[in-house]
Amino acid sequence: AFSVSLSLSLSDNCFVLLSVSLSLSDLITDLDFSPFDDNLLATCSADETVKLWRVCEPEQKQPGGAEVTLCPGEGRLELVAFHPTSSGLLAVGSTKTAQLWDTSRQQSPLAALEPHGDQLQSLSWKQDGSLLASSCKDKKLRVFDPRAQLKPVQSAQGLQSNKDSRILWVKDSDHILTTGFDQMRGREVRLWDSRKLGSSLGSANLGTSNGTLMPLFDPDSGLLTVSGMGDSVIDCFEVSATEPFLSQVSHCLTEAPTRGVAMVPKLALDVLSCEVMRVLQLTDSFIVPINYHVPRKSGQEFHADLYPDTLGRTAAMSAAEWWKGGEKQPLAVVYWPYTTPPRALLFNYMIVYCICITVVLPLQEAPVRGCSTSSSPLSSPSSSAAPSRSPSSTSGLSSGFLPSPSQSAKAISSMLGPSSKFRHLQGAVLHRDTHFTNLKGLNLTTPGECDGFCANRHRVAVPLATAGGQIAIFELSQAGKLADTGLPTIQNSVNVADFSWDPFNSHRLVVAGDDAKIRVWQVPEGGLTETLTEPETILQGHTEKIYSVKFHPLASGLLASSSYDQTVRLWNLESGDEVKALRGHQDQIFGMAWSPDGKLLATVCKDGKLRIYDPRKSADPVQEGAGPEGHRGARVVWVCDGKYLMVSGFDSRSERTLYLHSVESLSSGAIASAPTDVSPSTLIPFYDPDTSVVILTGKVNDNKQTNKQSIISLHELPTECVVQEVEVARGLRLSKTSIEPVAFRVPRVRKEFFQDDVYPDTAVWWESSLTASAWLAGSDGKHQSISLKPKDMTPVSEAPKEVQVRKYLPSSHYLEEKTDEQKKDELLSAMIGKLGNMDDNPLPQESFQGVEDDEWDQICFPPHNV
Repeated sequence: AFSVSLSLSLSDNCFVLLSVSLSLSDLITDLDFSPFDDNLLATCSADETVKLWRVCEPEQKQPGGAEVTLCPGEGRLELVAFHPTSSGLLAVGSTKTAQLWDTSRQQSPLAALEPHGDQLQSLSWKQDGSLLASSCKDKKLRVFDPRAQLKPVQSAQGLQSNKDSRILWVKDSDHILTTGFDQMRGREVRLWDSRKLGSSLGSANLGTSNGTLMPLFDPDSGLLTVSGMGDSVIDCFEVSATEPFLSQVSHCLTEAPTRGVAMVPKLALDVLSCEVMRVLQLTDSFIVPINYHVPRKSGQEFHADLYPDTLGRTAAMSAAEWWKGGEKQPLAVVYWPYTTPPRALLFNYMIVYCICITVVLPLQEAPVRGCSTSSSPLSSPSSSAAPSRSPSSTSGLSSGFLPSPSQSAKAISSMLGPSSKFRHLQGAVLHRDTHFTNLKGLNLTTPGECDGFCANRHRVAVPLATAGGQIAIFELSQAGKLADTGLPTIQNSVNVADFSWDPFNSHRLVVAGDDAKIRVWQVPEGGLTETLTEPETILQGHTEKIYSVKFHPLASGLLASSSYDQTVRLWNLESGDEVKALRGHQDQIFGMAWSPDGKLLATVCKDGKLRIYDPRKSADPVQEGAGPEGHRGARVVWVCDGKYLMVSGFDSRSERTLYLHSVESLSSGAIASAPTDVSPSTLIPFYDPDTSVVILTGKVNDNKQTNKQSIISLHELPTECVVQEVEVARGLRLSKTSIEPVAFRVPRVRKEFFQDDVYPDTAVWWESSLTASAWLAGSDGKHQSISLKPKDMTPVSEAPKEVQVRKYLPSSHYLEEKTDEQKKDELLSAMIGKLGNMDDNPLPQESFQGVEDDEWDQICFPPHNV
């Protein structure tokens, strides 16, 4: 039996050594932890077996034997490596052969790859799990596609020496890293293109020594650490796809020689101190943590540009699914600094910005309806000045939601012009009686293009994590604690990508799935009483997974959808036909939005372009301009009667930024921009055309105890606001276990009057103005307008004026000359007034019972007895 010591990190400077006795009859040659189960350890040994061990917590009793034992039968085993995307899949290397094993099938391997010409030295999976690379003592580098063929798809004489070598894939690209020796026995690192193994792209020499180089690569930061067996130095390089391919970052001297190295998982890093990588060095007597930090001036803040989304801890598929051709990837998770709030406005763990869009027009032009004409400090790039017909400057995107001490909150708060009536807009969660509680099994991993859930005036749809793409429907009139038993759902049979309610039919829900189909469901009156399995209609036309779906704002039954096939398609739900296909996108479509009049469609794309389509005239964009610089996600919304586009995205430094574009001159770029904060999630905008207020929120992770993601998101609730409380917007907040209504109110003094300056006539958006067929034929519609004024309220503009009471004396009173005696009398009067009148306010001791004067004399002057 062999004893293995496992180092479990409990804090920054404290480790607990857990000794586990493994029943093996020979030397352990390699070991690897599962990327999806922290307690599952795989070992291979010279006794020709691979064993999987369940490692328990320190306070628990360790099991006596292995959970799984595999017998490849190829002699001494040297290498073992878990698959990066699939559970229970192992690559096992013997002397000359590599095999793939499904741990649920212990009888035989899935595949035995073609034998190597000499001793197998290293194996490495590509990050997406599609390819397996190997290095060998015969100096050849090989790349295998095990599901396509057992022979290597690429093979070349790459190494210069037959001494021990290592091989690693670089991120999810086609580049490979190798460490080994040159012909002069000098140690070197080389970068290769796996498609052209004939010559390396770049190299770095690390001097002459006999110790084998041990490389560790972090795909998120692109950092490579290289340490030699027996050396007292660890080198760090930055790897890039362009020259210089290898740039040395640091040269770390250690106190003791290195016997082994390991990398700490990314989710265990201290992100608030800008720690980007942590390596554990094994010496003869110690385990030494080596931390890599990026120096930043602002300490204890989350810098999202250093932390792209990293792979999660949940397997994307099983070994059997991968072997059958599956290409799923583990869902990415975001880093989140749990110890302090993010640099944003926080509202019960929900990031919410409330923004008022205002535009300053030239004096000769009339102001845009619904937009204030106050000034603002919103920045406008000088290189993209708008022409004379567009606004000369743009005012601000302001925050008036909740005060916050954070730096970004103060910056946003300063953007609002002083005359905005929404400067002090407040948000509040409504009474608990209106909440849905006891939610269970929510889908916390909806795509970034999806809002997370959706609601209309009567019901809300929430995705569930159960198999089959299930969606739960809750009636807003039936709020309360949900039952523990199973709820009736809508079953889509595939993963849900996006879904949306029909604005003109509160019972119709459309769902886009991973299978490139759109399912149209009809929810019965009163809500679901049984599980729905058959949709009303299935729309087919896209060739790849669908990103998002958007209904037309005026025409009933007209739907737009965007897909991985880089097209936007229009559908007539009444006939079930595809009616238009829009082209021109070169990459992923982040978001799309219909113009308020329903004539145009705007899209924002990962290729860095913002496009406007007139679908009835052309399948190509009628305008095109530069979009956000960052490529992490974006949303677009029409503002100010459709004269401008507001884009929520990221800048080149991964800082969340809002951009304003003029529709008349889209090619000129953004006419103004406003940075908000640094956070990994895209801000989702909800725009109110009556008040010109935009509410922005993002999905955030508020689970502080585990690394599991949870949705905290806001969705605008299209319902009647309580005008008596000056409520201008209402939304629903979805958390991990509840749905809570949130009301946004403007503080006013005279609430007994109807605030007609806040509530203009509003559009009857819940009624269509024309059919999809009529719109496609060239007709245009317009919503009717109604007043929100209750019959028993008087508009504040007609309310009687309040009499102004002067609180202070006029200035003439202080300016007139006074004599010294007058000044003394005034000072004395003020002092008396401050202390109060003694006659009116006697001192407390005056009410005490005293003694008579004669009694006092007797006490003080007693008679003398003669």
